[in-house]
Amino acid sequence: MSTPQNYPAYIGGKTIYAQDTFPAINASTGRPLGQLARCGAKEVDLAVQAATQAQQQWAQTAYEARALLLNRLADALEQATPHLARIDAEDVGRRVSEVMIDYQIAVAQYRYFAAAIVAHEDFGRPIPDGYLIAKRVPLGVVGQIIPWNVPAIMVALKVAPAIAAGNAVILKPDENASLSTLEFARIANDIFPAGLINVLTGFGEEVGSALTSHPGVAKLAFTGSPEVGRIISQAGAKRLVPVSLELGGKSPNIVFPDIDDMDAVVDNALFAALYCNGQSCLAGTRLFVHDAIYTQFVEKLVAAARRVRIGDPSDSNTQLSCLISASQGEKVLKYIQTGRDEGANVLTGGQRVTVAGHEHGYFIEPTILETNNRMRVAQEEIFGPVLSLIRWSEVDEMIKQANDVCYGLAAGIYTSNLKNAMETADRLQAGNVWINRYFNLTSGSPFGGMKESGIGREHCRETLNMYSELKAITVQTTVPQPWFAP
Repeated sequence: MSTPQNYPAYIGGKTIYAQDTFPAINASTGRPLGQLARCGAKEVDLAVQAATQAQQQWAQTAYEARALLLNRLADALEQATPHLARIDAEDVGRRVSEVMIDYQIAVAQYRYFAAAIVAHEDFGRPIPDGYLIAKRVPLGVVGQIIPWNVPAIMVALKVAPAIAAGNAVILKPDENASLSTLEFARIANDIFPAGLINVLTGFGEEVGSALTSHPGVAKLAFTGSPEVGRIISQAGAKRLVPVSLELGGKSPNIVFPDIDDMDAVVDNALFAALYCNGQSCLAGTRLFVHDAIYTQFVEKLVAAARRVRIGDPSDSNTQLSCLISASQGEKVLKYIQTGRDEGANVLTGGQRVTVAGHEHGYFIEPTILETNNRMRVAQEEIFGPVLSLIRWSEVDEMIKQANDVCYGLAAGIYTSNLKNAMETADRLQAGNVWINRYFNLTSGSPFGGMKESGIGREHCRETLNMYSELKAITVQTTVPQPWFAP
């Protein structure tokens, strides 16, 4: 990453250098990192042709053969993790030590689906004079579009199950975070058949639009904003192809008064809001703290937020680094001002910080806003290190407020009482509920949202069904008596 370079797209196992390019920029310093291929309809068409040809052969491979290559990919990515994490730290602005964890999660996904596909049995049953066989078959060529916040995890969540299920992939990374995905493609193309994994860089209105509308694409998968998710869904509906969506969140994180270790809960609740610099759809951005412990808890929370070390993404001592871009930084600062205008009490933070040598980057202090649930800062996804703090005293009203957003992706609960934990978890409208540890996503744990947080589940065995469809074959041992015999 020392000198800028031209990066190709990967189509049919080949590197394709486009005539038109656009720059990749270091998020914290503004330094050019390279030029990316600006793909469009032409490149999408070439990728569909290559993917279609590759998928027809790949669909015939044994599950064990697919698993072998997925494990080989996991090994290669694990070995390349320090290099790839450095690329993401420069491209996205997140601290390198945190990105290293992304790659651990990503590698685990490839290994998980390598194992899951081998155990992905079909089913059948006897019928009179015959047998019913129901088998799962791949969909074909899958178009996948991912965001910029956690590139390694996003690639793994999309590619691993799609390939395991027998499909070919055309993957579009976000234009703000493409470099590590291109490095992934280079590694993957040395392992998988040519054309099975294609990566096209560019802009949504160009390559993204062409990909979602192409008649040769049999399924669409998208992670990103609800606004773009609706556009993707409409594109799928026009062609009647399946669409899976993982969208936004405004997740409640609930603290009961019976917690055993307040310091540990404070730390985990702050982590829930600040992981990925707050640029996570999963972030626990609405913290509900019970009235009985509110004052003491908030004192500890504010003190912990003020101790967070803001700095260079490459510094191992850094705990919070910069946002992806100036536009995202300005958006977050505008939301903080909106909170002030609505009457929110800024308990700490709220300002942009200058880091020497990284003046280009938007480093924003951990910000805690004392709010009510109707304020915009408690209703809308901010995607930055901003936490809305809400006091509660009555369980039913708290759960009503926790559910009173358009999203339903995740939720957290802290309590030492099993009854509180399970009854509250059952009542929360969220696809993922974590008790006493936020972001507790282990391999095989279904991940996806309710309401406007998306359609479908990733990260689990069920995902293989999302990338395949059932085909029924009935076998009769004898031909039935003729209906129209004289």
